[in-house]
Amino acid sequence: MKLAVMTDSTAYIPADIRDKHKIHMVPLSVIFKDNSFEEEIDITAEQFYEKVRETKELPTTSQPSIGYITTKLEELAKDYDAVISVHLSSGISGTYQTVITASELVEGIDVYAFDSEVSCMVQGFYALEAADMAQKGKTAEEVLQRLDEMKNSVKAYFMVDDLTNLQRGGRLSGAQALVGSLLQVKPILYFSEKFIVPFEKIRTRKKAINRIIGMLETDAEKGKDLQVVFIHGNDEASANELRDDFVKKYPTMHTSISYFGPVIGTHLGEGSIGVGWYVK
Repeated sequence: MKLAVMTDSTAYIPADIRDKHKIHMVPLSVIFKDNSFEEEIDITAEQFYEKVRETKELPTTSQPSIGYITTKLEELAKDYDAVISVHLSSGISGTYQTVITASELVEGIDVYAFDSEVSCMVQGFYALEAADMAQKGKTAEEVLQRLDEMKNSVKAYFMVDDLTNLQRGGRLSGAQALVGSLLQVKPILYFSEKFIVPFEKIRTRKKAINRIIGMLETDAEKGKDLQVVFIHGNDEASANELRDDFVKKYPTMHTSISYFGPVIGTHLGEGSIGVGWYVK
């Protein structure tokens, strides 16, 4: 069985790495007034943040249409018997459900939609793992079993400078009563039951980041081999500094730098920092 791997643009896997691992991608979009841009195709993260600063406009976001995904699956059906499609959390986007619906309209390929229950490069971890296994000839069932196993160790926390975008976009759950006070602090957020919720309220950016790094180091001390990603909202210098400090303490750990692209950046805003990891 020839197995394809697909994900959406919010995994923010660079194009060269997608090509190397033969990962197919469907883009989400950001919409400024009447202009729609497919992220990772029509607009880069850097261009997005610059445009937001210039226009002072908060764009809206849009998932791929069912027609777009159906066409993509039909193309894959020409060369593959099955596809594992890894997507951002179904709690913040309908992309995962759209893939399930589209799969019922396409013949000649078995579609296995996988809800990562997170987003960004932590979502990308799942897609890369699936791609590596697919290239080794593993079956869809074997890949899905491994992805479910990964969920037991995947962790992701992030800090935003301003919760206004998350609040306005309706992506911050379980915190409406707290929003007024949360706007005065730098809360650590995470995905719980597929939704973005507050993890802890912390007064300053520095303390919030230190708390996240502390949780990472607690897991690193357990002696298991971790894959770690440091994610930034147009603040690569901060992400690099965090990684450098971590690597000095744990030189054998696998680390990388990634970013919050246009769609996720719309909700988190510039200056956000995230850290994600799992046991390899």
